[in-house]
Amino acid sequence: MTVKIEVTNKNGSVFTDDKVLSFNLQKDAYTPYGLLHIKLTGSTKDYSNAAEIKFRLGGYTPHYGLIDSISTEYSGNNTIVNIVSRSFTSLVCQNQIEPGTITNVSINSLMTNYYTFPHVSWESSSATSYIYVKPNSSMWDALSNLSYKLCGTYPYIRGHNEIRISPETSPRTFSFRNDQLLSTGTRLIGRRLISHFHMADINGNYGQFELADTDVTDMSIVRHCFFELDKRFLHAPQDALVYRDKFASRAWKQVFCKHSGYRGEDLSDIISFGSINAERIAYVNVSGSSSGITTEVGVYHDKFPHDN
Repeated sequence: MTVKIEVTNKNGSVFTDDKVLSFNLQKDAYTPYGLLHIKLTGSTKDYSNAAEIKFRLGGYTPHYGLIDSISTEYSGNNTIVNIVSRSFTSLVCQNQIEPGTITNVSINSLMTNYYTFPHVSWESSSATSYIYVKPNSSMWDALSNLSYKLCGTYPYIRGHNEIRISPETSPRTFSFRNDQLLSTGTRLIGRRLISHFHMADINGNYGQFELADTDVTDMSIVRHCFFELDKRFLHAPQDALVYRDKFASRAWKQVFCKHSGYRGEDLSDIISFGSINAERIAYVNVSGSSSGITTEVGVYHDKFPHDN
């Protein structure tokens, strides 16, 4: 499987480099960008004006993003280049909009009325709700609030830079027999779990809006979280606690498999392996080196919907 990058300079010129020593690409349902780390050795290319990078893996292009950092080291006659890149959707996390209440907002209006992000697309929807933009919060926070109100979901990134709030309508389907896999496994992550949520009322008093998560307390975890009245959920204040509980429990339980190579798996595609029967992919982790290419694909069993 061929591995290379296609780099676009600030002036628009393009060059490719296939001197790849190792790489790792991560995509996750709760991370609003794909993250690529790649190391090249023996490269003769000039990266001083690099602006964008496409990652080519076989016949796929699983990443297209900005340059976060590039370091070039010279040792004897060898040159080593280390590149870190996040997909263009990371820009949605790095911009703020004016705080306050916005009524009748849709994903279409939210993504078109404020900024133009290069190479970023989104699931077209004219369904509307109101959102409250907290001071110093990112545009991604506003998008997450809208996604939850419209679909009960957390937004995710599919393809190069497509923002989606509902499951992919034309997913690819992957099915693996045990003899096609390097391994299968489960993972439990408890470090983010919160046992008790307490929200103040409009007068700043606590005691009315409370939530205790017995799934967490049954694990002998005691973590209390207090916060002011969340104006994003004025229509249903208790939802503010439910949302926080779901977010704290994100990716809590995982089931995954590993296989050699890469088959183009992406978030919200359908996968079956072992005890997993036709569930939505929630994360993809692809690594490569001189030892070969390995893909880990997983599903999440948490409190956000991951159904078909």
